[in-house]
Amino acid sequence: MIISSANDFREAARRRVPRFLFDYADGGAYAEQTLYRNSADLADIALRQRVLKDVASIDLTTTLFGRQIDLPVALGPVGISGMFARRGELQAARAARGAGVPMCLSTVSICSIEEVSKCADPFWFQLYVIRDRDFMKDLIARAKAAGAEALIFTVDMPVPGARYRDAHSGMSGPNAPLRRFLQAVGKPRWAWDVGLWGRPHMLGNLMPVLGKDSGLNDYMGWLGRNFDPSIQWKDLDWIRQEWDGPLIIKGILDPEDAREAAAIGADGIVVSNHGGRQLDGVWSSARALPAIADAVADRVTVLADGGVRNGLDVLRMLALGAHGVLLGRAWLYALAAQGEAGVAKLLELIAAEMHVAMTLTGVNRIDAIDRSILAESV
Repeated sequence: MIISSANDFREAARRRVPRFLFDYADGGAYAEQTLYRNSADLADIALRQRVLKDVASIDLTTTLFGRQIDLPVALGPVGISGMFARRGELQAARAARGAGVPMCLSTVSICSIEEVSKCADPFWFQLYVIRDRDFMKDLIARAKAAGAEALIFTVDMPVPGARYRDAHSGMSGPNAPLRRFLQAVGKPRWAWDVGLWGRPHMLGNLMPVLGKDSGLNDYMGWLGRNFDPSIQWKDLDWIRQEWDGPLIIKGILDPEDAREAAAIGADGIVVSNHGGRQLDGVWSSARALPAIADAVADRVTVLADGGVRNGLDVLRMLALGAHGVLLGRAWLYALAAQGEAGVAKLLELIAAEMHVAMTLTGVNRIDAIDRSILAESV
């Protein structure tokens, strides 16, 4: 099929990977209303088209946490993305490096910190709230040793959300391993490329502690048993003691929580509802972002994710107050569809779309994008 947009990658991914993987990537919590709102609210943001503004030269570069990058985006952390293409995190990292943007590796990745850090530049690591603090400290130490430039600490997943699609698709629920096997048989290209040659299908960062139990058979169960709902803001002090680089708190939807993150010394936050995968019925990232940016953008770097599918969406998030944008499903669809080449093409499309959108809204630098390019106040 012809790929000309991120939406095309989604359809190509649906055709290529087994249902349990596609629904894991594509689905959200409960009735998926927040999942829908992330994209719908962002698409509803109207821009002011301007003319005769001398935009012959467009500069897409920006600086995040002291590092200049070629686009104001990063590949956000996505769990088990290595199952969507052969050693998928490695392929995504190489594409991100080629485009001059960061790659952030999830705690629950297929490929390990040590593997991916060799392919990514800049390399970021994402850490979950896990009951075993010694294990968390070990992950931080490994990330530091591997040259990670930033640590994203995800705080909006004290328990996994109720994701009904996963039970229906075979990611979880009765006879899940058998159902996944039968689906894989129906996708022979994926079965050959990933199912056979993409082994080991283990959570690479968990193998040192879980060994042979770090596979996918009880992936969702492990998350539920090991995430820690008792953590509080004061508990983050020890993370600061272990990590001396940029610390980014991911999962902020309320201005008061954003102020708390700034108060504990976070260098950045991610305005995020976990892609609509946690608590359904909450605000979309686009709706939450302006008030949060007003509260803390002068003290911390504000990143955002949720519903971003193209360069126009990136521009909208920047106009709403973000300094940079994390991509999630968009790069995962591209990876599933075409591997490294797909992710590289997605980033090229985003750059081209941003170039057009900035030209037609009369701005030629990333730091010139603000709410003045919006057609109405938000």
